[in-house]
Amino acid sequence: MSPKRGLAIPRDANDATVRAGMHDVRVTNLGKIFWPQLRVTKGDLLQYYADVAAVLLPHLKDRAMVMKRYPHGIGGEFFFMKRTPQPQPEWLQTCRIVHGSGNAIDFPMINDVAALLWVINLGCIDLNQWYARCDDVDRPDYLHFDLDPGSAPFSVVREVALVVRDGLKGVGVPSYPKTSGSKGMHVYVPIVRGPTQKAVWTFAKAFAQTVASHYPALATAEYRVENRPRGRVLVDYNQNRWGATLASVYSVRPTPRATVSAPATWDEIESGCEIEDFRIDNMRERIAKVGDLWDPMVKNRGRFDLSHLIPELTPKDRKA
Repeated sequence: MSPKRGLAIPRDANDATVRAGMHDVRVTNLGKIFWPQLRVTKGDLLQYYADVAAVLLPHLKDRAMVMKRYPHGIGGEFFFMKRTPQPQPEWLQTCRIVHGSGNAIDFPMINDVAALLWVINLGCIDLNQWYARCDDVDRPDYLHFDLDPGSAPFSVVREVALVVRDGLKGVGVPSYPKTSGSKGMHVYVPIVRGPTQKAVWTFAKAFAQTVASHYPALATAEYRVENRPRGRVLVDYNQNRWGATLASVYSVRPTPRATVSAPATWDEIESGCEIEDFRIDNMRERIAKVGDLWDPMVKNRGRFDLSHLIPELTPKDRKA
């Protein structure tokens, strides 16, 4: 589906109320510069998300959202927020998650354009959603690997991404890559919901360690920075731990060129794509040309049943 300009964020006002579907959303400080070198404003950021909402929302739907707020743009301080700030619109859906301490936190969910604009208006630049849907937060429907370059060049990140792809393919597992929009890449696997988060994490750890052992000159699975060899790409399985999040697909990142965490084809990775190829200023045109390359990530068909590779799962680890 291609993005279509529908909802327009006012360009001649600093504050406004916009109609998004059935709801009114108050947007503020639209003229504030979020990217000084690019002269990209908060209003421009809101317009980008409104324009790509049709392809973005299916990837966020029914998931708790961890907010990373940049109230003064990329040059200012940021802070994380989990609990939905008050006051909140009466129409905003939230997801209550009970943490190990017994503390229950109501996270916002982005299920429509109104909620998307409301969260971005808080000063969020990128979006960081839970890996499992709200009706069963302990059973993910995808697993992922964060390829963190450390001091390695992006060319090595691409090489490791292809190694990860081939390793997964070798055991019959489909995978979908995207640039992180920052320095690395993410490789995702859509899975049949069933195994618990701990079981998914355990598989991801074993796979990452196998990659590192077979390609020690390229990759590492050593999570502790002080023990990590320089020049190796970290195949970070630990992003599958309980409560961890990664920047969502189509998220703008707080980088100097306003790069986007963009889905890519494996052919593009083999051909040498770069982080800077995908930006806030060209992402809409790319979607219009190639559609949502990550559409398989939100489909029921084609998901991999990871339980086939985790024979030690007990009945308690499987969804009834």
